[in-house]
Amino acid sequence: MKLRLKRCIALLPLLACATSTHAAISVRDDDGNLVTLAKPAQRIIAMAPHVTELLFAAGGGDKIVGTVSYSDYPEAAKKLPRVGDNRLVDMERVIAMKPDLIVVWLHGSSERQIETLRQLGIPLFHSEPHTLEGIADSMLRLGQLMGTENVAQPAAAEISRQFAALARQYSNRPPVRMFYQVWDKPLYTLNGSSIVSDAMRLCGGVNIFADQKVTAPVVSTEAVLQADPEAIFGTSEKNYGGVNLWRPYATMKAVRNDNLYTLNGELLNRAGPRMVAGTTALCEKLELARQHRKN
Repeated sequence: MKLRLKRCIALLPLLACATSTHAAISVRDDDGNLVTLAKPAQRIIAMAPHVTELLFAAGGGDKIVGTVSYSDYPEAAKKLPRVGDNRLVDMERVIAMKPDLIVVWLHGSSERQIETLRQLGIPLFHSEPHTLEGIADSMLRLGQLMGTENVAQPAAAEISRQFAALARQYSNRPPVRMFYQVWDKPLYTLNGSSIVSDAMRLCGGVNIFADQKVTAPVVSTEAVLQADPEAIFGTSEKNYGGVNLWRPYATMKAVRNDNLYTLNGELLNRAGPRMVAGTTALCEKLELARQHRKN
């Protein structure tokens, strides 16, 4: 026993050298929690479509071992194994995948699910950028956790450059009061804290429901009619009638000025790199609404 103990003590310096090969990595997630890894993550589960896109853009596509429903971009993401959706996850499958990092979505994941994941002892990174600037910042932090800074840093810089260019072009344009329709049965919208509202602000749009306390509130048709927005935007996904449901209300300013627009929701509702394209489309439509103003 003493001989074995002496051997273990003798090995301690070697073990210390081995464990110091990788310095610990620590970053803050979008909920302010400190996430620390002993070494760069190699087996990651992405718990939301936008997370999958962020990881790929940050150079970590080959490190994703599992993701959730609707994670369909880029093309390689379609081939990744699914562990459920952003609300209900197969915990046994998660454990079997042996992840060393799970990136969760605060808004989409239930508190119970997050707590269950936390109890597994696997590091969690909460991802929910609330601003366009936060997209590049998220890529940088995820790149740090994956050890892919050489990809994440230039990619994040390019996204920041593109948003800055859009801001220079549109942020000082005359404001347009607008309604953003996420879903029409029931009628969902987004408040001012959402990242989509940040895109509106960059484009010179004014969210008529920005002061709502809930991130994704249900509003009434009467409330929209009373607010009388100059433009109405819907998405191409998950809508029954889309923006066409407003056409019978001929006295609405948005209808009178022919400012009913449909956008690709995947480009605008996912807080990932493709929001550059989604924000560009929003800005262009708002500029068209300005051109429709009648003297």
